[in-house]
Amino acid sequence: MTMISSFIEKLSLYKEKIAIIDSEREYSYSDLVKNISNFNLKLEKLNVNSGEVVFMLGDYSIDSISLFFSLALNGNIIVPITSDNEQEINERIDVAQPDWIFNLNSNSEKKIEYSNKLERHHLLDTLIETKSSGLILFSSGSTGKPKAMVHNLENLLSNYIDKKGKEMNFLVFLMFDHIGGLNTLFNCLSMGVIITIPKNRNPNDIARLIEKYNINILPSSPTFLNLMCISNVFDIFDLSSIRMITYGTEAMPESLLLKLKEKLPRVKFLQTFGTSETGIMKTSSMSSSSTFLKFDDPNQEYKIVSGELWLRSKTQVLGYINHSNESFTEDGWFMTGDLVEQTKDGFIKIIGRSKELINVGGEKVLPAEVESVIMELDFIQDCIVKSEKNSITGQMVCADVVLKEGFDFKNEKLKIKKHCMQKLDSFKIPVRIREIESVNFTNRFKKERKNN
Repeated sequence: MTMISSFIEKLSLYKEKIAIIDSEREYSYSDLVKNISNFNLKLEKLNVNSGEVVFMLGDYSIDSISLFFSLALNGNIIVPITSDNEQEINERIDVAQPDWIFNLNSNSEKKIEYSNKLERHHLLDTLIETKSSGLILFSSGSTGKPKAMVHNLENLLSNYIDKKGKEMNFLVFLMFDHIGGLNTLFNCLSMGVIITIPKNRNPNDIARLIEKYNINILPSSPTFLNLMCISNVFDIFDLSSIRMITYGTEAMPESLLLKLKEKLPRVKFLQTFGTSETGIMKTSSMSSSSTFLKFDDPNQEYKIVSGELWLRSKTQVLGYINHSNESFTEDGWFMTGDLVEQTKDGFIKIIGRSKELINVGGEKVLPAEVESVIMELDFIQDCIVKSEKNSITGQMVCADVVLKEGFDFKNEKLKIKKHCMQKLDSFKIPVRIREIESVNFTNRFKKERKNN
């Protein structure tokens, strides 16, 4: 029995327990297993062969989840894509060269015929030779061309098969084509818990679902949690069912975490960590109000080299199909690009990304540190710190701020400057402070930080 069939067999053991709430309709684990079987018949009828690459366009739904596991069972290499940007989709098609495209948004499928199809990448041949299903995930591409990463899906799923059953209701917030989103999905299904799927990812809709379905666990990002604060949903909706909020994907400003803890004093805040290359690690936070965490994962090991976090895991990618493996050392360590601090008792704090560092005359500035200081001010709703060119120092620190309603920028600008002078080294103090209407963020709810 393969790992995929064992996983699906485990789902069948949960029988009539609610598995998925999709478009506010409930589906049991029996319904899910039956829907997977229906897709098995469809794949057979369409003659979708093992080893073929299949694009899946669409976000979470009962059908997308069912099709995903049906394709896995069929030994396909799955490429989930949630984007509705045609150019982005076409770029990913050019890279992955799929044999099939299943569009869950329009309930259609088509076989792709190429007049000049590229020779299949050797990593995909490796999956086919070992009769293993595969997974291709794309990086966000925020700092360059998106990387296409190849996972052995059976190896990845093996990390979840032995989870014990629980009674909880999760909201799946992170995207279906994101390692964090898939981590939530696999965890939930293995534990037999309820998965609630949001139709829209905006603070009011998410808060309404939490209230209506008594959501216990909310995976999110610091950017989205701040949007919840801005929208004042904590005072509008009853969110008392939440037991835990997990956050990751970007650095959490300490000042924001303290605000959240004040809004939700009974909620446990857990910082998660992972990469598309190595998978999601099991972590524990020093406390709900601390941004320090420990790695507690027997399947992953880590070390810190010159302040950068390196990881090596049993579930890491086979490699990239459109990029060199220069981020990996010869002995398998993945250089994450995440900069960290470590305490004597082994707790780690993610302080930023090496690519985001601002170089002020040789002194290094982490945008997240400056943002956290600025967000301590009561009249600041949001902010983003980035670099601009400077003829003397090379780069200088600049801050764009969003003020709360009723505050005048001319009056508050000096207060921001003085507060930074009290809390930061001189080279970290923003040289230029501007008022903006809102901070831009990606569709994965990470701040869009483009330095000049």
